[in-house]
Amino acid sequence: MGMVGGGLDAFIGAVHRRAAGFDGEIELVCGCFSSSPDKSKATGHALYLPEDRVYSSFQEMIEREKALPEGERMDFLSIVTPNHMHFPPAKMALENGFHVMCDKPMTLNLAEAKELAAIVEKSGLVFGLTHNYTGYPMVKEARDMVRNGKLGKIRKVVVEYPQGWLSKDEEHNDYKQAIWRTDPARSGAAGCMGDIGTHAENLAEYVTGLQISELCADLTAFVPGRQLDDDGNVLLRFDNGAKGVLHASQVANGEENSLKIYVWGELGGLEWHQMEPNTLKYKTQEGQRIIRPNVGTLSASASAHWRLPAGHPEGFFEAFANLYRNFAYAVKAHMEGREADPLYDFPKASDGVRGLAFIDTVIASSQDDSTKWTKFVQ
Repeated sequence: MGMVGGGLDAFIGAVHRRAAGFDGEIELVCGCFSSSPDKSKATGHALYLPEDRVYSSFQEMIEREKALPEGERMDFLSIVTPNHMHFPPAKMALENGFHVMCDKPMTLNLAEAKELAAIVEKSGLVFGLTHNYTGYPMVKEARDMVRNGKLGKIRKVVVEYPQGWLSKDEEHNDYKQAIWRTDPARSGAAGCMGDIGTHAENLAEYVTGLQISELCADLTAFVPGRQLDDDGNVLLRFDNGAKGVLHASQVANGEENSLKIYVWGELGGLEWHQMEPNTLKYKTQEGQRIIRPNVGTLSASASAHWRLPAGHPEGFFEAFANLYRNFAYAVKAHMEGREADPLYDFPKASDGVRGLAFIDTVIASSQDDSTKWTKFVQ
């Protein structure tokens, strides 16, 4: 693996590196860790990389890695930069024969997402997107229960993602994460909805197997002077006739990272909370069942993604690691000329396009007071 972004002061870069190294399937061999050559060099030194594999730009890295003998060069590129720098290195890497794992949202805007998806398809290479919440075993179990008809026809979906870390004007307090995430030039057209609302959208579609067909949205920037939304409320219509609600906020004062999903069908319902990831609740009028990893007979998908004996908590890093492991399996399969095992799934370019389409549709709906419902078009 080579990496773009993820310098020493970047939280998410360290998460990606730890997740990638979990299973011994992936080795970090090179990187351009910052737009500052000195910071990139310092990060490479801290990670014990040889000096000649630490680069000053992603262009230099891709060109020089491509010139190395096969088996020595990087096999894929991991992109962990702010949103505006996802598309350029992803495009160049794919066009030069390297697989790509990219942080979400896939690109800065929908036009870039569509172009990148076309490049992925033309290249035939493996592209992964780190919607990491799909990596939890109990999310896999929930998805399989829906697929197997345990809930019957889905009627209602509620997904919520409240955080509180942007309740104050943190972008003017020298807070790096707040500065770029509230900047339209680096974050894109949406703030909260692009950052965490897309996670909620992806989780709802992943668990239910449904797609959003229409929505009605209301976005707000509560903090004075903030350029992008920090709160959003969305009514959803799904392609099977189900209805839903999605709300995301980064000004929910006192909240941490409280992603939750509820799914109700004709026969029962499911409930999962990210901050209690080992617990999935299955509910009917006759009672409730608590489902936990490695207890009883669960789906093959859930079983393939838990790592510890029952009663040993698994969480954020393990879910991230599941995506990287599954991505590595797919890259190996590509190298060997065979189909990847669908049991070991991960979000792909099509999920990235839907995420950017969701952002555009939410913004269009929120800005148009004359229309109640806006068609979801990608």
